[in-house]
Amino acid sequence: MYSLRFQLLFATIVAAVGGAISFYYHSSLVLSFLTLFVFVLISYGILYAFVYRPLQRIQRVVTAQEDKQSIQRFLANSSDEFQQLSESFNAMLDSFRADIVQMKKLEGVRSEFLGNVSHELRTPLFSTQGLIETLLHGAVDDKKVNRNFLKKALNNIERLNLLLEELIDISRIESGEMKLRLRYFDIVSMITSTVAEMQNYAEQRNVVLSMTGINGTMDVYGDRERLRQVLVNLIENAIKYSEKFSRVTIRLSKQPDRVEITVEDNGIGIAPQHLPRIFERFYRVDKGRSRNVGGSGLGLAIVKHIVEAHGSNIKVESEVGIGTRFTFTVNTSSVE
Repeated sequence: MYSLRFQLLFATIVAAVGGAISFYYHSSLVLSFLTLFVFVLISYGILYAFVYRPLQRIQRVVTAQEDKQSIQRFLANSSDEFQQLSESFNAMLDSFRADIVQMKKLEGVRSEFLGNVSHELRTPLFSTQGLIETLLHGAVDDKKVNRNFLKKALNNIERLNLLLEELIDISRIESGEMKLRLRYFDIVSMITSTVAEMQNYAEQRNVVLSMTGINGTMDVYGDRERLRQVLVNLIENAIKYSEKFSRVTIRLSKQPDRVEITVEDNGIGIAPQHLPRIFERFYRVDKGRSRNVGGSGLGLAIVKHIVEAHGSNIKVESEVGIGTRFTFTVNTSSVE
């Protein structure tokens, strides 16, 4: 492959040599001009083949991008410079197409997210509005229903508050605004206190909470409050989707450089087709039951983000009618 500079120089030399030959060998002015014209045509052909045509191909490829669907690529083998230009140009086109695909994907996610948020907000709002209107139209004086209606309205407001808090959380996480407060702390004491706080909720639903491997002290490196948020969410979900008189077990296992935490239940389980999507925002396995037991639909998405921010992954194993097991790890030392 020759450089473009060499090709231009060669075309110029050809034209000059042609002019010199015609002047030296031909006394006839017409013949001299004819010989010069032939050499100029040869020079033009060189420039046309190696410069003008590659530029035309570039123009065609650029024009084809206007529909944003073109997969044309620019291929040039006329010179080293055009070869480098084609490689850079094609890399730019690949990046351009990837950006378009990503933008379309994000637009779909955004539309779905807004639709889910609107639905999640609308349900408790309309329910609360109906309850208040009923009270204002006379039910407030009926002692048999007024207290019950107020409790339902309060539950809806609490649900809205939870949804807004978790929307703020996931927005901060995904935008990178949420910074982890990493430090060493005893994870045994954190788990013990969290389980104690969840005991009353478990008793209300006739579910037994138990712990295994929770003894002594185990120092880990992480954000205590965010990891507590993960644990609360997993335990709460396990209790919600467990049948009466079943058991939820929190297991701790020490490994060489990390601690493994497992939250396991013997509840209704999750069908295999749902497992890959349960960490998506607002994804519900059983929409009817999920809304009956409460929750925003964002909890597991937040759990996944927090665990991954700690350099780990959360795993889920489940079998319908047998139960579900969530497992994640926390490092015992800081990882640079």
